[in-house]
Amino acid sequence: MNNIILKIENISKQYRLGVIGTGTISHDLNRWWHRIRGKEDPFLNVGAVNDRSQTSDSQYVWALKDINFEVQKGEVLGIIGKNGAGKSTLLKIFSKVTSPTTGQIKTKGRIASLLEVGTGFHPELTGRENIYLNGAILGMTKSEISNKENEIIEFSGCQKYIDTPVKRYSSGMRVRLAFAVAAFLEPDILVIDEVLAVGDAEFQKKAIGKMQDISKGGGRTILFVSHNMVAVQNLCSRCIVLENGQVIKDCGVEEAISTYLNIGEITSKFSRKNNSEEKAVFINDIGLKNDEEKALNIIKSGDNFSLVIDVKSKRTINNIVIELGIDGSNGERLVYLSNQLIESIINLNEGDNKIKVAINKFPFLPGDYALTINLKEKNGTMLDTVKNEFRFRVEGGDFFNTGKLNVNSRGKYLVAHDIIKI
Repeated sequence: MNNIILKIENISKQYRLGVIGTGTISHDLNRWWHRIRGKEDPFLNVGAVNDRSQTSDSQYVWALKDINFEVQKGEVLGIIGKNGAGKSTLLKIFSKVTSPTTGQIKTKGRIASLLEVGTGFHPELTGRENIYLNGAILGMTKSEISNKENEIIEFSGCQKYIDTPVKRYSSGMRVRLAFAVAAFLEPDILVIDEVLAVGDAEFQKKAIGKMQDISKGGGRTILFVSHNMVAVQNLCSRCIVLENGQVIKDCGVEEAISTYLNIGEITSKFSRKNNSEEKAVFINDIGLKNDEEKALNIIKSGDNFSLVIDVKSKRTINNIVIELGIDGSNGERLVYLSNQLIESIINLNEGDNKIKVAINKFPFLPGDYALTINLKEKNGTMLDTVKNEFRFRVEGGDFFNTGKLNVNSRGKYLVAHDIIKI
């Protein structure tokens, strides 16, 4: 119990739709009248679930509802979920940017937050001056900041511009400096909300390494929100998964990532409507078919299958470029396919077109995958794109023709091979 640095008890946050603030004057007076009589807030019993894709008859929505969990000292907790799940609201409550409607948070030690790029920075002040300003906001003394100043500047990589006003910094430079201040001024709890996505690949790697050092070596706690599952996998020791403002999973990283990726139905059929009358080319449907041209729901490792793409075009376009990318469970690009690589010429006719992408002996391990398709003109002009909206599932198959499923395989791909004594 003494090792618990953060405890969240029955945290809920309610907002009123369409209005800035808690509601109307009459609602606020109603709340006040109930409170002075020692009664419960009358509006806590109303409110819709936080599902942004659905309309609601209620004036109130629960951005968070009955959140409970504990965080140990030195733990790196990942908080993941789809857009609108309540992640940023939860971190703002941790950071005391906003207060919860119900529940309480118990903490031990100092909290530093990186919720938005350049939060706490003054654009007219130089980078060096903002180090002291931001450090003071985080509760550090001037001597503490001075002792770490050179390390902060070196880590940020902004030495050349450190005496230049930050209004002339790029967003990446601002987040570098903001992260360096928060990391080197040694808070007991560091709260990070997706801001590292602004930095380049080199800085993200550097920042993740620093967070690992401060959690393992310094024994400090990190709450990390990101849609980058590779970063979550590399950094976090545990994850909670949020959906519609509620915790649906509190578990290990691999299980949490799998749950996150499976939120929503995995379907092998994709279709959409063309809402733009001006769009000349539109990807209308995508489906999976086997060698007998029958629709597939699930692919097995080692299967032959085809992606069939229905494309509507308002004009004839010769020699288009088709690019396909298959992403894995962590969001990393695993395969890139293109008709340019195999020198296949594809022309679009006016009206309906079907494009078939045949894949033989699919080498992927069981899991869930997402497909991105780009259609371009030969000069590179984008005609239409479908980005990670089509997802499909792979199950174990007899890839090696041994009569056994490849359930014990490791790595990312299956490769046909022989091992013999010579």
